[in-house]
Amino acid sequence: MSSMIATPALFPHQHQDPRLSPSHPMSYSLPTSAGRKRKAEDEEPSADDRMSTSPSPSLHQRALPAHRNTKRPRAGATGRPLSLPRLLETLDADSLRNVLQTICQRHPGLGTEIEQTAPRPSVASALTVLKQYESALQATFPFGGNRSSDYAYNRVKPALVNLLDALADFTPHFLPPNESQASQSLSFLDSATDIIHHLPDWSTFQHRLHKQNAYEEISKAWTLVIQEAAKRAGGIHVQYGGWDQKLAKHNQQSGGKLQEAFNAMSNHLGWMGSQPSTQQHAGRGIDPSSVRQELLSGTYGSNLPVRVGPW
Repeated sequence: MSSMIATPALFPHQHQDPRLSPSHPMSYSLPTSAGRKRKAEDEEPSADDRMSTSPSPSLHQRALPAHRNTKRPRAGATGRPLSLPRLLETLDADSLRNVLQTICQRHPGLGTEIEQTAPRPSVASALTVLKQYESALQATFPFGGNRSSDYAYNRVKPALVNLLDALADFTPHFLPPNESQASQSLSFLDSATDIIHHLPDWSTFQHRLHKQNAYEEISKAWTLVIQEAAKRAGGIHVQYGGWDQKLAKHNQQSGGKLQEAFNAMSNHLGWMGSQPSTQQHAGRGIDPSSVRQELLSGTYGSNLPVRVGPW
């Protein structure tokens, strides 16, 4: 009786293969966050599974559209010509003058527009140009030797012709009717006559014709200005500007080649009822520099005879 041990009854589900049943009891605890993470990791396919799946790329391997670059690409270094304003800044007066002359030759219609647009030359600007020609003439003389010889003339002839041509072109610009102010005309003629005085006196007669012709032209210019000035305001600019003294000096320095202009001055002042100031001061023994003081004090002409006659 002791050998017979009562064995418990086995239920049908207990006859399963022990290899298929887990050795540990099943847990009925609630899933935790760690379990959820582990489950997500377990569900993630392994590397082998990814290798064996379909060839469709994953999210990370899928080609994404390229990001559009909104920045403007910087241009690389490249050569380009200067703009017109910058180009004009690099040109000196001679280069700019040559460019304008070339353009006017190609397009004659632009010459008139430039003449109308360019500012009117003043006495100072014109004399500056003439002084440059005069300096160029003096610079071409040979060192040493006779400055009035034929050799010196041949050396300086181009510069001499340029100066005389410029003088012949600028003089009519300051004559009436193109120039209405007598003071401007006389001021230019005074300086232009000084330039003619400085021209060399050549030993050959034919070479001296340049200076002689220049005196004749400048004398005609003086005469024209004096006659036109006498028609405006009674010629007061000629009478009280001391121009008769300056013209008398020019006539003396030229050897009487400005006698025509000086006669026009004398006739104008005689018609005005006065004598040239050179004769007045010589007869009165007064220094010409005192004329200004007499004009300011109002006593000028008080000792002069007054001409009375039929008008």
